[in-house]
Amino acid sequence: MNFEAIKDLLYRLGDDDLILGHRNSEWTGLGPILEEDIAFSSMAQDEIGHAQAYYMILNELFDEPAPDIIGFHRKAEDFRSCKLVEYPIGDYAFSLIRHFLYDVAESVRLQDLTRSNFKPLAELCKKLLREEKYHLLHAMTWVKQLGNSTDEAKQRLQQALDFAFPLAFGIFEPTAGSAALAEDGIMSAEADLEAHWLTEITGLIHDSGLQVPEVKDKTVGYGGRTGQHSEHLQPLLAEMTEVLSIDPTAIW
Repeated sequence: MNFEAIKDLLYRLGDDDLILGHRNSEWTGLGPILEEDIAFSSMAQDEIGHAQAYYMILNELFDEPAPDIIGFHRKAEDFRSCKLVEYPIGDYAFSLIRHFLYDVAESVRLQDLTRSNFKPLAELCKKLLREEKYHLLHAMTWVKQLGNSTDEAKQRLQQALDFAFPLAFGIFEPTAGSAALAEDGIMSAEADLEAHWLTEITGLIHDSGLQVPEVKDKTVGYGGRTGQHSEHLQPLLAEMTEVLSIDPTAIW
């Protein structure tokens, strides 16, 4: 097995969930209705917990730093999160659409990883998939409900989809280790996962009364896997580590 490729994969998985978890947590106290305030807060907690689980494998099996060090002591260029998860929450339409696009992709990837030849990851993903089922149900329910409701709701969702959809292809950005992961039976090729996601997402978008945007350049969302992030990541990391930076050596 190519253990460097596996380590890179674990960092990608963990960083995506950590950053999106923190973004979703920004809805706490701001949700359009109480139910959504609670839902986004709960999903944020789940995503950050999932990130910790990936980081624990890195720490315990690959002698990487402890999860808190991985999550809060790295520079922006050391993160391997995709650009989609880095953007501010914006309005509810954007956060809902991002949640929708990301969680369908995550469901596709987790299902694939439950069959991984790297057993610690396969066993973890079986557990995470059960939790992600509710994230996916939440996303699909609200996108379908709002997409098939008022003209204003449909317009807002479509605008958000037009913006976020090209960025979402960055979730499947190929990396230097992608071929090795596929050859070793760790995970399917990114192109295959992307194709599966695209089939799933196209049907769900149509069922929601929306139009699948035309994407002329799907690499617009690339870069995050190699440390080339959007301008939004560094300010978020500064906010995430605001208390820690007061005394980095403190023991909590």
